[in-house]
Amino acid sequence: MNFIIWLVVGGLIGWVASMIMRTNGQQGLLLNIIVGIVGAALGGWFISPLVGVGTINQGSFSMGSLLVSLVGAVILLAIVNLFRRGSPR
Repeated sequence: MNFIIWLVVGGLIGWVASMIMRTNGQQGLLLNIIVGIVGAALGGWFISPLVGVGTINQGSFSMGSLLVSLVGAVILLAIVNLFRRGSPR
């Protein structure tokens, strides 16, 4: 059951991050899930040690963990946009 919740929350985080970065029209459901989960992992590696909050990948579903995961997903999309277009947008 945790796996399904992880996929749903990852998809929602990826969708919100794609709306923030204005790439929502280019992504589908699967890419939103991937962006949410990989972005949460990225946030866990770089942001969690700074703020002391886990991510959704670490099994904690709090507002702090959702925010760290969202910031990680936005950073991931900015990096992808930087390589794809030459600007993070």
